[in-house]
Amino acid sequence: MVSQKLVIKNKSGLHARLAGMLAQAAMKCKSDVWIMLGEKKVQVKSILNLMAAGIKSGTEIELACEGENEAEDLKTLAALTESGLVE
Repeated sequence: MVSQKLVIKNKSGLHARLAGMLAQAAMKCKSDVWIMLGEKKVQVKSILNLMAAGIKSGTEIELACEGENEAEDLKTLAALTESGLVE
């Protein structure tokens, strides 16, 4: 398993459209993908789980990938989170 800490920079946090973008990108990954918020572990491939997590702007998350291509998947999703999810 590989992981990276990131901060959600979008002013509106991880709202529906952005959660959908992240979930769609994660569904293309071969590895399992989670966001960890303290003790909470959220499956990234589920837009409903992402939205239910209520991730607000400025929240530090830990993005984790485990399985085939985990390092490549983490790099792709971290780059999307750091740049593509900012409005």
